[in-house]
Amino acid sequence: MPGPEHDAGPGTYSARVNISAILLDAGGVLLFPQPEAMLAPLLAAGVAPDLGSHERAHYRAMAVLDVPGSPAPHRDTWWSSYLADYITECGVAAELRDMLAGELAGIKDLGWTHVGPGVGAGLRELAALGVPLGIVSNSDGTVEAELRRLGVCQTGDGDGIPVGVVIDSHVVGVAKPDPEIFHIALDALGVAAGDTVLHVGDSLRYDVAGALAAGLRPVHLDPYGYCPAPSGHEHVTSLVGVLRM
Repeated sequence: MPGPEHDAGPGTYSARVNISAILLDAGGVLLFPQPEAMLAPLLAAGVAPDLGSHERAHYRAMAVLDVPGSPAPHRDTWWSSYLADYITECGVAAELRDMLAGELAGIKDLGWTHVGPGVGAGLRELAALGVPLGIVSNSDGTVEAELRRLGVCQTGDGDGIPVGVVIDSHVVGVAKPDPEIFHIALDALGVAAGDTVLHVGDSLRYDVAGALAAGLRPVHLDPYGYCPAPSGHEHVTSLVGVLRM
C-alpha cells in the first residue's frame, strides 16, 4: 500500500510513467455527498462529524460495498446501504442506523455536490501533464451539469479545468464495471485502450475491476487504506499522488 510519500510536494512527477490519457471517476474522487444536508439528522442522532470524518465515512462505506465475494449492490438499494455504512462510520448508534439511513436517502439535497479537498489543485496538476483528461461516472444523467456548475471541470469553456469528455452512465446506457463505458470515453478522446491509460476511481468493484476489464491501468484512490483487496493494483491517497507513482 503506498504511503504518504506518494503525495510529497509538487513538481516530482516521474517521467518513468508513460501516460497517454487519464480517466477519472466523479463520485468519491471529485464530488461527495453534501455534508450540510446531513447535519440536522446527524445532530438529532447525537453525532456531529467534522468534514474529515465525512470523507473517511465515504471511503469506509465504499470499502464495505467492495468486499470480495459480497453480493453486488442492487441499483435500487445501494444508496441506502451506502448511507447506512457511512453514518455508522460517523458514529451513529446501531439501533438508529437503518432508520436514519432511510431518512437521509429521502433528502433531495443530499446529492454529490460537495467538492472534495484538494480537487482543484489536483486537477490542475493533472491537466498540466498535457495528456487527454476525461470523466467516467456511474451517475443519473446530471454529473456533467453538476461538475460545470460547481466549477470543477467541463468540456469547452468554463470556470473549471477543461476535459475532453464527460461520460455519464445514464446518458450512454452502460455502467462500470462494463468495459464498454471506458471505450466510449477513449473513442471520444481519440486514444487507444492500453496500460498507458490511467483510470482513477474510489471503488474496487466498479473502477478497478472495470478498468482492468477494459485493458487500462487502474489507480485506486484510497486515502485511508481501506481497500479490502489491495493486491494487484496501485493506490494513491490523493489526486496529486497520481503524479508521484
